[in-house]
Amino acid sequence: MTPNLNNSNHLFVANLQSVSLEKLVKSKLEVLFQQQQDANVQIDGLYKIFMEQVEKPLIELSLTANRGNQVKTAQMLGINRNTLKKKIDSYNIRLRNK
Repeated sequence: MTPNLNNSNHLFVANLQSVSLEKLVKSKLEVLFQQQQDANVQIDGLYKIFMEQVEKPLIELSLTANRGNQVKTAQMLGINRNTLKKKIDSYNIRLRNK
């Protein structure tokens, strides 16, 4: 079966460059909520799970873009350097050797 690339309910890799992050997240959450409804299960702690899955790669990629410089990364993210350090530790993010 050929996927319908014009269906706005399903976003495909082919059009990732033209799709906003907000739409990608919304699409993924819609699928999650539909699966939850279909399976008739309750999801607990979704906010924490979601934030971890978004925040960890954001921090990792920001650190990479700044060659591991935590001051520059914190500035880029708009957070305090100490907050960044706590998040690095809590997510067990490995820092690149300079």
